[in-house]
Amino acid sequence: MINRRHFLSRTAALTAVSLLPASLWAASPKRDLKKAMMYGTIGFPGSVLDKFKALKTAGFDGVEAESHMNVAEALKARDVVGLPICSVCCSTHWAKPLSSPKAEVREAGAKGIAQALREAHGYGATSVLVVPGVARDGANYRECWDRSTAELRKLVPLAGELKVRIAIENVWNDFITDPKEAVRYVDQFASPWLGWHFDTGNILYYGDPATWIRTLGKRISRVHIKEYSLELARQDKWKGFDVKLLEGSNQWPEILRAFDDIGYRGWFISEMPGDQTKDLAALKDFAARMDKIIAI
Repeated sequence: MINRRHFLSRTAALTAVSLLPASLWAASPKRDLKKAMMYGTIGFPGSVLDKFKALKTAGFDGVEAESHMNVAEALKARDVVGLPICSVCCSTHWAKPLSSPKAEVREAGAKGIAQALREAHGYGATSVLVVPGVARDGANYRECWDRSTAELRKLVPLAGELKVRIAIENVWNDFITDPKEAVRYVDQFASPWLGWHFDTGNILYYGDPATWIRTLGKRISRVHIKEYSLELARQDKWKGFDVKLLEGSNQWPEILRAFDDIGYRGWFISEMPGDQTKDLAALKDFAARMDKIIAI
């Protein structure tokens, strides 16, 4: 039995809690983040439609298309399945980099990005992933900066016209390996139509993801969710990607706090080896791992 003194004490405590502002005791709202997968990393076999259906069944909210794929087929799959195309990855930027010492290669690379922008607009996507150049193979750091900047300046007006953002990705191209340099590169264009496509796995080769996220801030347009193992990378840097989400070196609680700090909302796009998504069971496991990351 509860004595009178204990009853009154509990009642007073409960009354006090009920009078607190809701923001102090209510559950934190769910992060407004959606799961997508980079089309080129989908291991599930079959047609574009088959892959889209598998993603939808597994619980994904969207897909990142490759540029220069069969647009009509991708549009049909999008509409039949009801799976939005949230981003387009330019497929020509490695073979035809904007940093090339050859003018004809830079011109071809710029045309490839322009096509990716137009395709994204047609899909209803608002961001195109672009690797701006490579600081090797005939281009040092300064040349890569100057050449890629000159070509992108020509493309920014088209991006604005189409309402599709050019998003620069951090990759292993020996270029822009410091977050402050990334900010300087983006800000020189002084345009809302050029931002950053942040990759959480690639960046571990260069530094702390959370520092990059907080430094780039609102410049981040899209995010690639990727795991990386620094332990496996001791054998070979590429082996660092041979690990499943949540089983590598990414400090996800700190990474998610950084995204919260900058107010990032929108798409988390996975880009992991295709053998991790080879069938429906694997896709569902992958989606569940992404859900755990988002809920951290």
